[in-house]
Amino acid sequence: MSWLNRVRNSIPFLPKRETPENLWHKCRQCNAMVFTREWEENDFVCPRCEHHGRMGPRPRFERLLDPGYTILPPPQVREDPLKFRDTKRYPDRLKAARIATGESDALMNARGTIEGRRAVVGVQDFAFMGGSMGAAVGAAFVDGARAAIADHCPYIIFTAAGGARMQEGIISLMQMPKTTVAIAELKEAGLPYIVVLTDPTTGGVTASYAMLGDVQIAEPGALIGFAGARVIESTIREKLPEGFQRAEYLLAHGMIDMVVHRRELRRTLAQLIGYLMPEKIAA
Repeated sequence: MSWLNRVRNSIPFLPKRETPENLWHKCRQCNAMVFTREWEENDFVCPRCEHHGRMGPRPRFERLLDPGYTILPPPQVREDPLKFRDTKRYPDRLKAARIATGESDALMNARGTIEGRRAVVGVQDFAFMGGSMGAAVGAAFVDGARAAIADHCPYIIFTAAGGARMQEGIISLMQMPKTTVAIAELKEAGLPYIVVLTDPTTGGVTASYAMLGDVQIAEPGALIGFAGARVIESTIREKLPEGFQRAEYLLAHGMIDMVVHRRELRRTLAQLIGYLMPEKIAA
C-alpha cells in the first residue's frame, strides 16, 4: 500500500448525509431548484418563472373537482394485439409504465362537480408512455363522453400526449375517428365538450379530439401542434417565428379561445359550465 493510501485511510471521514432524491425539483424552463413540496403546493407551477409543469390525473382531480368525486373504472381492451416488439416487448413497456405511474393507462376519467356544477373530467397522463393514444385511451375517452351523456353534463378533457402509440400501429390511428364519433354523440345530446390543452399536446391527439372542443383552453406556454418544429422547418425550408406552436401564439392566431393560468382553471371552468348549462347545478 502506498503512503498516499495509508494517509487517506487514516483520515476520519464523517458519514455522507443521505438526501432524498425527490426533495428538490428542477424547473425545466429557468433551471431553478425548488423544494418539491413547494412546487406541488403551487399546483406544479414554478414559483420563480411561472412555468407550468406536467400534472398527473389524480393531482389534477384533487385540485379541480369538489370533494366526493369518483374515478371511473378503466376500460378493458385487448393488449398487444400486434405482438409488437422493438428493443423491448410491448407488454414489458406497459408493465414498466404501470409500475412507474400506478395507473392502468394514459387516460383517466372522474365524475364529480366543479364549484357545484356537474362534470365528467378526463385527464391524460404524459408520464404513461408519453400520454400516447392507444386502444385503451380511445376506449376511456368514449367511456368519459358517454358518462357525461348519462349524467347530462359537460365532458372536459385535459390533453397531454406525444401522439398515437406506435406499438399499436393502425389500431392507435383508428382511435382518431372513434373519439370523433364520441364527440358527435355529445353534440347530438346538446352537451358541451371543453378541451384544456396542456404541455405537450401533439400528433394524432391534436389531429382529433384535442381540437374539436366547443371551447378551447390552453395552459400558459403549452406546446401544441401536430408535427415538430424542426420537421416543419425542414419541410418548408423556412425559419419559424418565435414562440411558434406555443399557447400564446395559437391564441394570437385564433386557434384557441383563451390561455388560463392553472390557479384560475377551476373558476374558469365553473363559469363556462354555468354559461353553457345554467340550469345544471348540483344540489
